Amino acid sequence: MNYIRQKLSTRLGFFSLLLFLFWLKTIYAYFYDFQLGLNSPFEFIVALINPIATTAFLFGIAMYIKPSRLFYPIILILDIVNTLLLYLNVIYFREFTDFMTISTMTGYSKVNQGLSGSSLALTMPHDIFFWLDIVIVILLMLFRFIKIDKRNIGFKGSFTITSLSILLFTVNLSFGEMDRPQLLTRTFDRTYIVKYLGIDSFTMYDAIKQQHNNDLRAMATKSEMDDVLKYTRKHYAAPNNKMFGMAKGKNVFVIHLESFQQFLINKKINGKEVTPFLNSLYKNKSTYSFDNFFHQVGQGKTSDAENMLETSTFGLPQGSLFTQFGSDNIFQAAPAILKQQKNYSSAVFHGNVASFWNRNSVYKNMGYQYFFDSSYYDTSGDKSLGYGLKDKLLFKDSVKYLQRLQQPFYAKYITVTNHFPYTLDNEDSKFKTTNTGDSSVDNYFKTAHYLDQSIKEFYSYLNKVGLLKKSVIMLYGDHYGISNSENPNLAKVIGKNPDNWNDFDNAQLQRVPLMFNIPGKKGGYVDHTYGGEIDVLPTLLHLLGINTKNYVQFGTDLFSKEHDTIVAFRNRDWVSTKYTSIGGTIYSNKTGKELQPSPNQRRIFNKMQARVNTELSFSDELNEQNLLRFYNPSGFTPVNPSDYNYTNGLQKEKGKETELGKKSTSIFSQNKNRSTKALYKTDAPELKHYTNGNSKLNNKKQDLDN
Repeated sequence: MNYIRQKLSTRLGFFSLLLFLFWLKTIYAYFYDFQLGLNSPFEFIVALINPIATTAFLFGIAMYIKPSRLFYPIILILDIVNTLLLYLNVIYFREFTDFMTISTMTGYSKVNQGLSGSSLALTMPHDIFFWLDIVIVILLMLFRFIKIDKRNIGFKGSFTITSLSILLFTVNLSFGEMDRPQLLTRTFDRTYIVKYLGIDSFTMYDAIKQQHNNDLRAMATKSEMDDVLKYTRKHYAAPNNKMFGMAKGKNVFVIHLESFQQFLINKKINGKEVTPFLNSLYKNKSTYSFDNFFHQVGQGKTSDAENMLETSTFGLPQGSLFTQFGSDNIFQAAPAILKQQKNYSSAVFHGNVASFWNRNSVYKNMGYQYFFDSSYYDTSGDKSLGYGLKDKLLFKDSVKYLQRLQQPFYAKYITVTNHFPYTLDNEDSKFKTTNTGDSSVDNYFKTAHYLDQSIKEFYSYLNKVGLLKKSVIMLYGDHYGISNSENPNLAKVIGKNPDNWNDFDNAQLQRVPLMFNIPGKKGGYVDHTYGGEIDVLPTLLHLLGINTKNYVQFGTDLFSKEHDTIVAFRNRDWVSTKYTSIGGTIYSNKTGKELQPSPNQRRIFNKMQARVNTELSFSDELNEQNLLRFYNPSGFTPVNPSDYNYTNGLQKEKGKETELGKKSTSIFSQNKNRSTKALYKTDAPELKHYTNGNSKLNNKKQDLDN
């Protein structure tokens, strides 16, 4: 005991004690309060060591203090402040399943919405553990079990602590990059940064990012918005009169086909169609399909696709717009436009955590009224894969929420089963796939087949409850599924020679499907127009009878005679009806061969490149500097994110039905206040594992329909 007392009565011993105690309560928070999704021993080990480096660095600041009367108060204050940061994140996570950003700490947005007046209700008895160590340490000092050490360890000793903490952080960051490349540049989920680097590192990183954003925005002027407006108004394409308003008043379903590429359509493997149901939709006379439609995502991948779909603006040249600017930006997005123009309700159904890609913040700024994330579903056991609830279960389990939405509605489904690394239980898919030796390629066809079955089951339900003919169903692929490095392994499967595979082939393979299925309408066809995800919003709004001229959109209506057929990729390459440009090299789409342009042709290609550069640059200025704060089109009011709270969505919908009474337009009300869940049929094998009264389900997940 005397030995321990002697060691703790040295500055280094006291420093080590506080470091250990803070590490202990951080790990306690990781495993008891936070949902970090530790899926492997490697992630478990990284989570165990990640609090040490930043805590040692922070507490090490006090080691430079010479007078003992200052060292002890300063290191204790640092401990208290760091504990406060940890504890506030614990409280915040209980309410929002997310971590606090600098903007929320300063009172903006979600803190004011959710924590004021509710913090006490969010506390739990075990919270005393976060503060008990500090109280005990102070008492030990007051009762002189721990004595004041008037000796300092000197600059060399202090600098050694700082250096070791920086070295450990570098190792920690390397581990994070090994397991999750581009961890800090893409920042697709705050949870990942905390999991790999810790709360302190996340907070410092967010502060730097926030300051950078603030600097960009502080320099922005209204004249820059005027330049953007001048471009988008000149670039606007008037709607096709035959198509304008074709789907007026209909519900809108957006089905996000994860990692789904165009070559899957009508593809057969071992004599069997990979996606028979989607094939039938693609060729249906009530469907307008596009076979030269390209994804245009950058590092933000799925979030970039969503952003283009909802706003007709591009993602960022580096990182994700959703995570870098989505919490603060003003958007002119589909949910808000449809609500304000045609009184649409809106919802997103997604079986992953709400914080992934910062969706729980971005969706509020876009005007989504409801977000049914993984907290609304039972994702336990084999019901979930790495990126969330399996598709068949997502569609089925969303019915209790969907049937409550007031019509007309705008409902987006984000599927995840067809996501890299394309792992699926054998009982989920019996599809006999290829044998290329590349597991990603081989399994890709199995998960795509499963996704196809999921959508077929969902369509069957929509037909039974009468929603099919009241809706327009838009299906689109968000980005590539097979990467460029794996394309040569795919080549033989799609009838190409892998030995001759080149950059042109990679570019052409970035096609993804786009279908507008309008049941009850005739005249559908496969359209060969060249376009990209940036063009979806103006096309959809025009189908619904909403003119887009006053909105800031970089895409153009795919059905318009004035549609711009140059498709810009995020890296400034492009593809057009006749030519493809990759790194400045021009290829003929007809032959796939590199061209040697004449001087006149080179001038034409330079103009096309300039258009692409201008479009991307204006979009970047708009988003990076939040220029939409300077422009409100007539009839549009900027969204107030504090109007939305994504907890207890089902209860809110039930309350709305009660308020509306006989005026309610929900499927539940039209079914004489009876649930339609029994009408949903699925062969999902996980259903046999379900048990009634699952004690793991929280209030959101409980079935409150009947």
